[in-house]
Amino acid sequence: MHGLLRRLFAPRWQHPDPEVRLKALDQLDPQQPEQQQALKQLAQDKESNIQLAALLALDDLAELVNALPEHRQDEAWFNAACQRLCGSQGHTDLQKRQAIVAELSEPRLLNAIALQGDNLNLRLAALEQLTVESDFVHQACHNGVAAVRHQAAQRIESEESLKKLLKEARRDRQVIRLAREKLTQLRNDAEWLADQQAQREHLLKQLEQHARAPWEPLYGGRFRHLEREWQSLSHPPSVTQEQRFHQAALSCRKTLHHHETQEQARQQSIAHREEIERTRDQLLEGIEETLEGLAHAEQLTVQDIDSLRAQRQLLGQRWQSLSDQHPPGESVQQRYSQALKRYEVCMEAWQRWQAISTDIETAIANQDNVAIAKYVKQCAWPKHITPPELLKHAQALKDADVSTKPTPTASLNALSADVDNFEHLLERGAFKSASRLYQRLKPSIDELTGEDAKPLKARVKQLGARLAELRDWRGFVAGPKREQLCASIEALADDQHMADVALDRHHRQLVKEWKSLGDAAANREQSARFRAASDRIHERLTPWREQLNQERDANLKGREALCEQLETLLDQPAEDADPDVLREIRDKARHQWRHYSPVPRDQSETVGRRFGAIRHRLQALIDQRAEQIASQKRMLIEQAKSLQDDHELPLAARIASTKQLQQQWRALGRAPKGEEQALWKAFRHTCDQLFAQRDAHKHEQAARQQQKLDQLQTLIDEMDSWQPTQAEESATLASYLESISQLEPLPRNRRSDGMQKRLSGIVRAKRERLSRLEIAHTVQQWHSVLPLVNAHIAADQQALAGEEPQAVDAKEVLSGELPAIFMKAHQQRNHARLTTSTPLSAEKLAELEDGLARLRVHLSLLALGSVKQRDEPLRLAIQVERLNEGINNERSRPDEIIGILAALMALGPMPNQLWRKEAEEFDNLFSRLARVPRP
Repeated sequence: MHGLLRRLFAPRWQHPDPEVRLKALDQLDPQQPEQQQALKQLAQDKESNIQLAALLALDDLAELVNALPEHRQDEAWFNAACQRLCGSQGHTDLQKRQAIVAELSEPRLLNAIALQGDNLNLRLAALEQLTVESDFVHQACHNGVAAVRHQAAQRIESEESLKKLLKEARRDRQVIRLAREKLTQLRNDAEWLADQQAQREHLLKQLEQHARAPWEPLYGGRFRHLEREWQSLSHPPSVTQEQRFHQAALSCRKTLHHHETQEQARQQSIAHREEIERTRDQLLEGIEETLEGLAHAEQLTVQDIDSLRAQRQLLGQRWQSLSDQHPPGESVQQRYSQALKRYEVCMEAWQRWQAISTDIETAIANQDNVAIAKYVKQCAWPKHITPPELLKHAQALKDADVSTKPTPTASLNALSADVDNFEHLLERGAFKSASRLYQRLKPSIDELTGEDAKPLKARVKQLGARLAELRDWRGFVAGPKREQLCASIEALADDQHMADVALDRHHRQLVKEWKSLGDAAANREQSARFRAASDRIHERLTPWREQLNQERDANLKGREALCEQLETLLDQPAEDADPDVLREIRDKARHQWRHYSPVPRDQSETVGRRFGAIRHRLQALIDQRAEQIASQKRMLIEQAKSLQDDHELPLAARIASTKQLQQQWRALGRAPKGEEQALWKAFRHTCDQLFAQRDAHKHEQAARQQQKLDQLQTLIDEMDSWQPTQAEESATLASYLESISQLEPLPRNRRSDGMQKRLSGIVRAKRERLSRLEIAHTVQQWHSVLPLVNAHIAADQQALAGEEPQAVDAKEVLSGELPAIFMKAHQQRNHARLTTSTPLSAEKLAELEDGLARLRVHLSLLALGSVKQRDEPLRLAIQVERLNEGINNERSRPDEIIGILAALMALGPMPNQLWRKEAEEFDNLFSRLARVPRP
């Protein structure tokens, strides 16, 4: 009855029939507050047309646009939103419409606004929100505002869209011109990109081929050239190209490093070999000087022999050890063998002398000249060694005693030696030397007399005949040769097409050949011909020689200018000069010096000495700066080692400091060549140890994180297998969550995210189950107090029947204790019965009916999640109340059910008929709530 009255007297805009509500909506005035509130409620109506009409009546553009995605298929919604956003309808100001358009993402609506908007800024704002290039093409071709068309054309970037725009744009020449310019730019960019890619691929192929090639002198320069060419390209390479480049560059650097290592080892080997050769020379020179000293000494003593023997022993030991390291050359070995022979001769002579020295001393004392001669001959002392003083005295006695014998004259022997030399010159073909020697020997040979001179004279006569034959032969050969040379030089003088350089070279060769003939077959006519042709050539080459002299003077000035530049640089060197730059200056200076060639001969030596001194100064400066850099790098190594040993500083700070040290290392130049590699190895080893500590720390941290994830996985598995059976087990869930919170923070990775998602689902399911268990426990408590509820109903009936109202005692009705949640409700029920006048008024009955229905609908929402159609107004009212209560204090589902049950017990006095009307549905709801979900 109450619901029927409410429907009869309710406003027409709340009528169940949508057509009635729609007609009533037209009568509502949004200017009046009550009717405006009704329109707002109708804006939440479930009927689309009613909701649209209410929003249009309210002129609420924001809500209209917000609800548009839910009514995407409804054309009326779209048209209404479009018209109001474009400004053709409605009263929304432009600024608010622009703000709404700036947040839109619907392409169809944005296109319509860009085409139909009542303001340029509004259209541009809609165009700004568009993202698809087909929309830009449409706007650039069909929009009625030129600024919008141009803006849309500016945002088109793809070649396909630009071609389409160029084909369809017929209204705006600027749009066409812009499309053509962009297409041209795209084609140019594509050609440039293709060219860059082709260059990179060409460079990569060259670099990869270079990386596979063996080392050669230009290997490093070609690699640096390819590297500079690669870096000079503007377009960045792809990831694959970058990897290929780094791999090829690494191979090239390995080849260079391998060659440098081999070259360094070779230089060290050469230096070691030179040191060995120098040591050998010193040893040989020492023993040779000692042997020579024995030949020129005033007398030979025992100390000299002992010294020689000790030096020979040292030579043998050192020579063998040096030969094991590096075998000696043939010439050095011959010197060694000759020195040993001389040593053996000396030692053998000394041993013979030691054997007969006593006998000679006795013979001298006895003045036995025969014995003295015998012992001196037996000793056979070498002539090139100074004899001992006693032997020298014995030889003097022997020479004084022996009479002189006739010997060949010294002149005959000397002439015989000259004749031998004369024959040797003839055999070699040295005509001039042989002729001069013959002219000197002939008078002396002719003066010789006697039988001993006849063989020598016959030999000289025979050799003279050979000299005459050689003279005739030279004349026979030299005559045609001179004629040939005269013809050649005359032809050369007449040749006007030969280059001056070649002409000078051929002229010099002919003059050299002419001079080599000497006086063989010489005549004045040929000499005059040759000299005249030569003078003609000299006259012709005079301008060329003057030009060559000018070039030599210019080259000399260039070398002097180069020297002055280098001297200026060396006089005021920069304190932080990079040795690599100085090395480059040195190499370029050498190249320029070779370029300025030739120079005048009389000044080449002077300027050469000047350049040599400058090179030595420049090299000294390079070595000085390189040594300074080496000291700085040693300091960096010490700092890196101190960072490695400083365990108080955090590892991250030490790694950052190490990277800064690496940057400083790269900023410095190179240390001396032999020291750079050793310093770099030491620095890299120290840095690698620090980075190894970082990696170990990372591995340890990753292991700890992995351990955390494993523990979390174990807790999740335990929580998943745990199935609560009582509401009191919520403490177990709390303990699980506490254990999980102790593992935080967790690492951010795919496994952690997956475990977090699984954990959230498990916690949500467990909380839902505990909530259901708590609800079931609450319903069980309700079932346990049903006798008390029935006692209250019976007491209410007695009171409503006119009897004296009585308070119900819970202890008498219930066998156990009354739960605390129902204690206050029980007292309120008794108090309401005792204070309510009977019989009940219609207003009181309507209030009881409305309260009971509200509790039923509320409980139905919690149990089923839905209500019957007739209870929709109550559902809306209850949901509004729940929302209002949830703003300040969020209530759980079990708490709401407890509140409903307590309110149900406290509601009274309740007529039995009214209670029986709702009791069955309450029982069904209680049965549903009492069901416990399966594990």
